[in-house]
Amino acid sequence: MRKVSLLLPAFLFLLSFCSQPQQDLNEVKVRLAKEPETLSPVNFADAEAIQILNLLFQSLLVVDLAEDKLKPALALSLPQITRQDSVTLYAFEVREDARWTDGSPVTADDVAFTLKVLKAPLLNNERNKPQVEFIRDIRLDTTNPRKFVLICSGYAPEMELLTGDFFILPSYLLDPEGLLETIQVASLNEGLSELENNQNLKAFADKFNAINFKTDNTYLRGSSGYLLESYAPSQHLVLQRKQDWWGNKQEFSHLSASPERISFHIIPDNTTALLALKNRQLDVLENIPAAEFNQLKTDKEFTSDFALYTPDAYEFTYIGLNSRLPKFADRRTRQAIAYLLDVESMIKVSQQNYATPTASVIPPTLKEFYNTSLDSRAYNLAQAESLLKAAGWVREQNGWYKSINGEKTQLTIDVIYRAGNTNFENAALVFQQSAAKAGIPVTLQAMETSLLSQKSKAHEFDMFFRSLTGNPFVFNFKALFHTSFADLGGLNYTGFGNQQSDKLLDAINAAEAPAEKARLLKELQAMLHQEATFIPLYYQKERIAVHKRFSNTKISGLSPNYDVSSFTLKN
Repeated sequence: MRKVSLLLPAFLFLLSFCSQPQQDLNEVKVRLAKEPETLSPVNFADAEAIQILNLLFQSLLVVDLAEDKLKPALALSLPQITRQDSVTLYAFEVREDARWTDGSPVTADDVAFTLKVLKAPLLNNERNKPQVEFIRDIRLDTTNPRKFVLICSGYAPEMELLTGDFFILPSYLLDPEGLLETIQVASLNEGLSELENNQNLKAFADKFNAINFKTDNTYLRGSSGYLLESYAPSQHLVLQRKQDWWGNKQEFSHLSASPERISFHIIPDNTTALLALKNRQLDVLENIPAAEFNQLKTDKEFTSDFALYTPDAYEFTYIGLNSRLPKFADRRTRQAIAYLLDVESMIKVSQQNYATPTASVIPPTLKEFYNTSLDSRAYNLAQAESLLKAAGWVREQNGWYKSINGEKTQLTIDVIYRAGNTNFENAALVFQQSAAKAGIPVTLQAMETSLLSQKSKAHEFDMFFRSLTGNPFVFNFKALFHTSFADLGGLNYTGFGNQQSDKLLDAINAAEAPAEKARLLKELQAMLHQEATFIPLYYQKERIAVHKRFSNTKISGLSPNYDVSSFTLKN
């Protein structure tokens, strides 16, 4: 029965290909691990939807995966930033060439319309509404329909990215009656109860909320280079390149629509996806399991057709120690535990060596900001025992003991991690074995994501394994490490921080010169390393296969790890 159950999804997948249109040479076939919940450009919720929407719509700014740098997309340039007391102004200009599908120009009015759709009540926008809460108003230029200024609350380093990181919508298509024209963006910040009775807004909401963005491609017509040609639920989505798209110009090298067609095939099962890749039914596949990736590397027939890549990702695994607990109050105890984290073995067992050890939250690949002076703390049993003794622990026959608040306390560690994550499970097992050599009993408990989050926010844990995904543009660690986020429910789960570190975090966010930011970040890394409450272990490597008939694939550590719109067919 097991062989039948494994083969059946693949058989159905092969049949589904037979019913599809003939595939052209200049078509890229991509796997989606799951079907997008919606293709609404203002209420999407998953990575699969983002990947498709990026090919249909554009934001003001875009990340060029060839360089992992933020660049202008619909905007003519990066914004001019002016800080004024409690607000920050971001001045933009839309490219003169930018056009909608019907040939009409993209203007500042479209940006204002988009903000209204994202911020207004009654609309299905709840998932992405928080992203633009900091944008309080938009000021249109009366002399140039392409210029505008976004007025934002306060200042944070990530604002530059966020001001340009939402899909711009065509007002001509979604609001031909001009129902939202009289509503001002500034009126959509607080106290929205009056607007809920606005007849124009109610009429627009009724129409907008009725759109089925998964099946009706009438409204999926943005300024990007593709249109949704067909969609078969639970099977595939096919995008067709626009003719004479405005962005296909040499001066817009980071904007592209090269493949004539891009087909996304919905394949939830990893085994089925790998079989489809081997059968040349897919041109690109990411997140290949390490063991299978190693097998592909030795398959000469496969490697004659496919290139394999392992870019350094911006996702790292770390452990958190609850420094609020009396047994972990002395940082020498936490440092001792850090020396029992056999990261080399963890990488070998859980990642099959597709990872890079790190002593910092900053990726080692970002050499300008990474603190190279930090001790990597390789597994060292003798050093761990020395630190435990210095912290007042006494080794007895069955473990380490210390008098805490007048009571004899044994050093034990309960480790929690997300259920179903074999990487965490394997890493936790490695730690359990290493700690046992030091005489420290460790219990492991896998739990569902919701319970893990609940325990972390309630500070009901000894130690956990988690992962975080970042990017090379913003280094705002305030939510993770500032003491104002250390109360119940905050994201500073470990209790790290004091007045000195709080000032340092604020200074990092305020620093504009790269050299000053680098200096401050290195100081923060040294402090985190010394306190050993938040202990980074390793940064992961992605595992990707791409058919060799394509060049200009822009492989990157940033998700989705390649730019399918740039794939160029080799001669």
